[in-house]
Amino acid sequence: MNGEAKALLDEPVIANLATIDAAGRPHVTPVWVDTDGGDIVINTAEGRAKTRNLRRAALVAVSVVDSQDPFRVVAVQGSVVEVTTDGADEHIDRLARKYLGVDSYPMRQPGEQRIKVRIRPDRVLMQPAPVSRTEEDAE
Repeated sequence: MNGEAKALLDEPVIANLATIDAAGRPHVTPVWVDTDGGDIVINTAEGRAKTRNLRRAALVAVSVVDSQDPFRVVAVQGSVVEVTTDGADEHIDRLARKYLGVDSYPMRQPGEQRIKVRIRPDRVLMQPAPVSRTEEDAE
């Protein structure tokens, strides 16, 4: 993953995670994202559709659009390489700091089991912001 794609994923942007449901249809859901080295890391909970889907079919896609510039986009196709509860509670708290500015994830449900999912990109498409007309004319 190049530096510009990683930089956008490291911003507090909402990503769309696409998984495949049991009938073979795409299932897309908004998620918070994190990066670790070249991998994308998301957090979810046991019992959710995306959790069932990614355990059944490891191929996923993730896309983000810069909230300040809708022409700056990252689209990733990849494979789930790890699904674990180890460190998942700490990870959702880290994401809460990134996205909400709070130290502890405030939407935890009683008895909820958090899951950390590591996605290894196979293909990364980056659409940088277009050059403005005035910048093109200056060259």
